[in-house]
Amino acid sequence: MSEEENTAGEGYAGPGGTAGWVRIPENAILAVSLLLMALIPVVEFFGRRWLGFGIPGAADYVRHLTLWIAFLGAAAATRDDRHLQIVATLDWVPGSVRAWVHFFRALFAALVCLALCAAAVELVVSEAPGLPEGFAAVIPGPVRAWLEPFGLFDAGNTYRIGGWLPVWAAEAVMAVGFLVMAVRFAFRARLHLPARLLILPLSLGAVVLLGLPEELTGGMVLAGFVVTLAAAVLGAPIFTLLGAAALLLFRGYGVTIAAIPAETYRIVASPILPTIPIFTLVGLLLAEGRSSERLVRFFRAIFGSVPGGTAVAATLLCAFFTTFTGASGVTILALGGLLLPVLVTNGFSERFSLGLLTSTGSLGLLLPPSLVVILYGVVANVPITDMFKAGIIPGLLLILPFCLISVWEGRRRKAQRTRFESREALSAFWEAKWEVFVPVLALVLIFGGFCTLVEAAAMLVFYAILVVTVVHRDVSFRGLVSVFVRCAILVGGVLIILGVAMGLTSYLVDAQVPMQAAGWAGEHLQSKWVFLLALNGALILTGCLMDIYSALVVVVPLILPIATRFGVDPVHLGIIFLTNLQLGYLTPPVGMNLFLASFTFNKPLTRIARDVIPFLLVLAGVVLLVTYVPWLSMVLLK
Repeated sequence: MSEEENTAGEGYAGPGGTAGWVRIPENAILAVSLLLMALIPVVEFFGRRWLGFGIPGAADYVRHLTLWIAFLGAAAATRDDRHLQIVATLDWVPGSVRAWVHFFRALFAALVCLALCAAAVELVVSEAPGLPEGFAAVIPGPVRAWLEPFGLFDAGNTYRIGGWLPVWAAEAVMAVGFLVMAVRFAFRARLHLPARLLILPLSLGAVVLLGLPEELTGGMVLAGFVVTLAAAVLGAPIFTLLGAAALLLFRGYGVTIAAIPAETYRIVASPILPTIPIFTLVGLLLAEGRSSERLVRFFRAIFGSVPGGTAVAATLLCAFFTTFTGASGVTILALGGLLLPVLVTNGFSERFSLGLLTSTGSLGLLLPPSLVVILYGVVANVPITDMFKAGIIPGLLLILPFCLISVWEGRRRKAQRTRFESREALSAFWEAKWEVFVPVLALVLIFGGFCTLVEAAAMLVFYAILVVTVVHRDVSFRGLVSVFVRCAILVGGVLIILGVAMGLTSYLVDAQVPMQAAGWAGEHLQSKWVFLLALNGALILTGCLMDIYSALVVVVPLILPIATRFGVDPVHLGIIFLTNLQLGYLTPPVGMNLFLASFTFNKPLTRIARDVIPFLLVLAGVVLLVTYVPWLSMVLLK
């Protein structure tokens, strides 16, 4: 088995890529699905409010379009090698064994996807209408007994989306998505064709063994977790690691693995989750045009006379974009290449600039309309508006020290400053006025009570489209389609993690792990403050090892009962949770933003980790302040 050359990186992409006859219609479906997600709430809002009509089942359509975006986007992410991994490269693996490593992780990923596909098929069959009674009556008894466990004689789920579409038809995208991903992991591996042809048969055989009715023994479960750990170290996608853990635990205790896609459906098709892809689309639309350049000019015109004003402007700009794109590192990828040369040419050292831009890549995650704040509210069953209010003061406290550091560094370096000129400030504001009003419009729509959160997000999409295509004409129609596709792929890569992580969470809840953990904490932790300190450490470690989305889904249900026992308000807990995970994103050696910055700036990971340390220490101080002074989070709720 020898490895083929590939300049695309260390991912799964094989030579030649995906044929255009597949890629073009696939991209078209993604773009249209995402457009409909934004269009339906807007039509529903204006129709209901002023035109006297609505779209029957509008919310259901949007929820299930989110499910389709999740799985079709995840399939496209497999095609383009865009899945999140704990280990990003295999540079540390000797070249002589690297081909075997690619074979192993492709086999592992395909195996997990096929097993999850089988689980999704089981769920869809159980939801679909059964065989007609007259036909079922003539089936021989032994055959009927064999078919009964598949639910073919049950009434099925009679619920219909919009009054016409059976819910099982929408759920079928889970089975299709997992199957497509399995095939792509196998055939896009960096291996010669004979090796790639072996992956699917081996995976299918393992899935058949996994599907046998007997429970897995403790030794088999332990061996499975050892293999999963090896796959994590060797760069398997995060969602396959979570999926493998869920499969092993459910099968180890004889529980049907259909519970995993059932929980995936429950979280991905929840009423609030559509805001994640829609708000992400807003951020990517603004980043695609020259909005970032106009905002840089505006912030520099306002703060350019302050020592370090350019760095202050960069900090505020990164925080602005993170509120829409989430804490997934999109800000670093979208703005890093633009802002680094601006900072360096204005007199800041490359070391300071790299550290600042890496650290500010998730700086606005507490400010509305932050995606992770929305997700925490969904998982913890906390009102989203309460979470937004609670995040305002801590969110500003996170930004303030970075601005002060920028001022100090600018003064120390004698960085270039510009005299404040009201004419330039007004001109820059007028040029960037459409972008400046985006967060204002978001706050008015969200807190003004005019519409639902999903409708507010959808209206911001069309506002952003108007800005970049009509007002400034930065983005062509072809560019607009490209943004929609990239957004769907990005969101698919995130939502597939959420969905599979929810399956793992379901097992942990069924096994009463949260209650057992609460009991242990009550017995061994003597005070609320000791608990909070232990929580800080545990969450920072979690932020190092997991992406923030899967951490929210898996860890929040475990922590909530313990926090309740110690009298920590769920809203305050959410702020503690998110700030600590943000700190974990920057913590060496495996903080995710470190990898993204290393990729964006083409610098060694060790260099990025070193440059981030001063900012990491400052951020840690703010995290402790937010943790131990709950007034900062709760004052606006009173």
